[in-house]
Amino acid sequence: MQIGSLTVEILSEGKFEVFRDGHINRFSEDEEQSSDNLAEMGVGRQSTIVGINPILVTCGDRKILLDTGLGWGLDAVSSYTGVSNISTNLAIFGLAPEDITHVVLSHLHYDHAAGCSYIDSASCTRATFPNAMYYLHKEEWNFALERTAHESHARCTGYQLDEFYRLMADDRVLLVSGKTTELIEGISLLHTGGHTPGHQVVYLQSGDECACYPGELIPSSLHLNYYGSHQQDSDPMQAKKAKVRLLKKAYREQAVLLFYHSQHGQSGRLIKDDDKHYVLADIAGK
Repeated sequence: MQIGSLTVEILSEGKFEVFRDGHINRFSEDEEQSSDNLAEMGVGRQSTIVGINPILVTCGDRKILLDTGLGWGLDAVSSYTGVSNISTNLAIFGLAPEDITHVVLSHLHYDHAAGCSYIDSASCTRATFPNAMYYLHKEEWNFALERTAHESHARCTGYQLDEFYRLMADDRVLLVSGKTTELIEGISLLHTGGHTPGHQVVYLQSGDECACYPGELIPSSLHLNYYGSHQQDSDPMQAKKAKVRLLKKAYREQAVLLFYHSQHGQSGRLIKDDDKHYVLADIAGK
């Protein structure tokens, strides 16, 4: 889709089942039918079905990724075969990981950041995008370090930093600070906190058109009118406040929202129904 002169593509890795302990499995249509049958029998679901949808933004010769997916199948020796990942999805658009110039991380939970690196045939950690700088909020890095100081705590809060340390050591990561950061002209990062202390969202502006990638603040279209807290929100009240502000701004400016975890309705503009609830409208020519 076009946002003015910016080209935006959604790089879907498919559907996944996320369990309460943070464990993730690929989800198949057969499992969906089985789950429906269990529901009919009164057996409650112990997991949530989500999509994984990194975003590719092209601005001239600059190729920008917003989050990097699960990274399944990237390692030289991997148990995941024939899976969709950030590399295979880039190939659909005639791109290689080497073509990426910027990587923006909304936060460091592994379902958003695991595709940042891979293990090569010599068992060394490498940057998946060797020509890119990775942009992360400083508060996110400090919080992740604090959490991973206690392994059991890190596991339940979604951080797996073993490979990310290599990127830091190789000076591949730029830690941003403050409320707003201009990545390039027309693309800015806004620190929201809430889900994690360093969570940030991305705004795109080109001509009269705009878009917003809200990260985990609004993970899917199903969350538009849900104001309860996420089980992993570090500051539920701040998350709610930031979400309300973002929705009002997106509605007022008719910004296209880009959802990381939607199974369907991965992008759209906001309208309101007769009950004043937000509804996702189709994008003409998408």
